[in-house]
Amino acid sequence: MDLFTRIRENAGPLGKYADVAEGYYIFPKLEGEIANRMVFNGKEVVIWSINNYLGLANHPEVRKVDAESAAKYGMAYPMGSRMMSGNTDMHGQLEKELASFVNKPASLLVNFGYQGIFSAIDALLSRKDVVVYDSGCHACIVDGVRMHLGQRFVFDHNDMASLQKNLQRAKQITEKTGGGILVISEGVFGMRGEQGDLKGIVALKDKYNFRLLVDDAHGFGTLGATGAGAGEEQGVQDEIDIYFSTFAKSMAGIGAFFAGEADIMQYLKYNVRSQIFAKSLPMPFVEGGLQRLQLLKENPQFKDKLWEIATALQEGLKARGFNLGNTTSCVTPVILDGSVPEATQLVTDLRDNHGIFCSIVVYPVIPRGMILLRLIPTAVHTLQDVEVTLEAFTSVAEKLRLGAYRADQIAAKIA
Repeated sequence: MDLFTRIRENAGPLGKYADVAEGYYIFPKLEGEIANRMVFNGKEVVIWSINNYLGLANHPEVRKVDAESAAKYGMAYPMGSRMMSGNTDMHGQLEKELASFVNKPASLLVNFGYQGIFSAIDALLSRKDVVVYDSGCHACIVDGVRMHLGQRFVFDHNDMASLQKNLQRAKQITEKTGGGILVISEGVFGMRGEQGDLKGIVALKDKYNFRLLVDDAHGFGTLGATGAGAGEEQGVQDEIDIYFSTFAKSMAGIGAFFAGEADIMQYLKYNVRSQIFAKSLPMPFVEGGLQRLQLLKENPQFKDKLWEIATALQEGLKARGFNLGNTTSCVTPVILDGSVPEATQLVTDLRDNHGIFCSIVVYPVIPRGMILLRLIPTAVHTLQDVEVTLEAFTSVAEKLRLGAYRADQIAAKIA
């Protein structure tokens, strides 16, 4: 069979919906400045689908630094990979400040979260090593693990008994190969909002002699007394061997970083292929990152406001009987029973009749018969936004219960 023939016959689990879903359910277009309310399909909607946790995306000081840096340097400087010709003092300064903030000796700046952690997993592991990772890990981790040429095991989500079972298997292998064990979890699992059981994981380190890598994209800036993340929140930051986060959430920017022991960061600096063979992070993103980090550190009220909104939203939904799963973070999943067509009918009603925009997740991403609506509260939302959202969810849940959304086909997108 010709390669393209196969592709044309099977567009993939999401691509098969492109004709009816693109532009509305998938790849929707939001207009206006990043805020609690934006324009979708010609109408103002309350936006619960943007990871602007601390409201920094349009903070005046952030926009000022972004604009001034772009005017001064353009978007190309420094040109070339950081190893060859793209290094600056500002890149190093951002690394020092990030390391200090998450209480680690050193850090390494990378251009993007997905490519960064994907490539770092490859760099950290040899054929002799075994990787053990949580079944709920993000696609960037799963894809990185797939590149590993040695053994890999997945443990049931946040299940310490399952982790121990797999660590025992890993230890039997490494005792023969002479390799090491890497355990990977997330600080916050971004789809359902549960914190990784980091405390439970680190309690097993002495017995099984492994290193721990934590992807804390959703915990950085939102959890812990200072905002240093899930490790700080659970009192085990010192036990995280390699800490990772992206700027795309609380920092509302572009870039990511690793933090840990200086020699390990040095090793990654010279071996993470997605950085060695990629252009250096442009200066506006570096200077913008420094400004965002400063605002994050100096304004704890941003995190306080975020949690005021998150608490009001989550408690309000629970009081109205909604199932939020096991979230222990700001991420707010609303779990309903229904088919894919019902999910689209419900979301169309939410967006077009109630002015509420949130992300929709259905089979095959989650089990068949389940609808997951994910809401991301931010510091720029208001209690009024929460109230109108609670009323809207109450309305659509009742319609779902009564069968008003029953259909055989996905709801047609509204032009």
